[in-house]
Amino acid sequence: MVKFPARRLIVLVLVSLLWAVACSPQNSTTSSSSPSSPAPQPQVLISGINPWPGYSGHYVALQKDFFSQAGIKVQETFFQSATEGITAFLAGKVDVGWVTSGDAVQMISKDPSIRMFYVVDYSDGSDGILGHNLNSPKDMKGKTVARENILFENVLLRSYLEKGGLTEQDVTTKDLTAADAAAAFAAKRVDAAVSYEPWLTKAAKESGGKIIFTTKGTNLIADVLVVRQKLIESRRADLQAYLRAIDKGVKLVNSGDEEAIKIAAQKLGVTPEEAKQQIAGVRIFDLDGNKSIAFNLNHPNNAMENFELTAKAAYDFKIVPKPLELKSLYDDSIVKST
Repeated sequence: MVKFPARRLIVLVLVSLLWAVACSPQNSTTSSSSPSSPAPQPQVLISGINPWPGYSGHYVALQKDFFSQAGIKVQETFFQSATEGITAFLAGKVDVGWVTSGDAVQMISKDPSIRMFYVVDYSDGSDGILGHNLNSPKDMKGKTVARENILFENVLLRSYLEKGGLTEQDVTTKDLTAADAAAAFAAKRVDAAVSYEPWLTKAAKESGGKIIFTTKGTNLIADVLVVRQKLIESRRADLQAYLRAIDKGVKLVNSGDEEAIKIAAQKLGVTPEEAKQQIAGVRIFDLDGNKSIAFNLNHPNNAMENFELTAKAAYDFKIVPKPLELKSLYDDSIVKST
């Protein structure tokens, strides 16, 4: 048996103790001199958007850092066309989509988990119908109408015809883009045309005809935010923060704030003066407007009527394969709880 001197034994014991302490798990209580753990970073919310004056509240919120101030991190994916944005959303590359209610209905038909959860705007005069010697909806019977064969233009035309007790079968339609329809009207090749700005007013002046119907004061054409139901359930607080930030941007735009208008103009690729004119043609909703008008069943211009009308038209025009129930189209819980 080997014997160690007492001093050496003591040293060995001390070394063993130090080694044990060094290898043991750290105490859960952090010393005041130790750096604290970094706070968890907010999860990114990807927003898919394209150029449209009604979307100006988002442009401003992003530029002025309102999203960060609301405690949310937002990545804007900017598309040059609505079609690109819709494709990206359906492919799961976007969390929140900015689309028309007609687009939303078609998207929901493909993916029933999608919901409209916020109303961005109503067209407020920027879309309309031109007419030669037409003074009432009844006068449309037997006339030739140029229009683009897309859902919101079909809805606009149907709404006007119904005022005169007519249907699409009572007129002859020509499939032309909004610009070409206005040009055909100006050249007097058609009796009426469905179009929108900047061609609507110009064609009326050049043709000697007039604008016989517009979306002014109506809910016929709406833009909305769409999201999948699972995101509403899993990231409710983020979506509430998102809407609060947009609300700040919308209020600046609606007040005519010069900086906000300049930000919108840059996104739209126009001058600030042109941006003002374009924004004047849409009714942009803030949070209060969503609560008091858009998602208020007692208001005559509520958005649910738009959703129902649009869904019915989509089925009638064979754009969706089966009728869609109104309750499956939207979720107003985020708006009402923000």
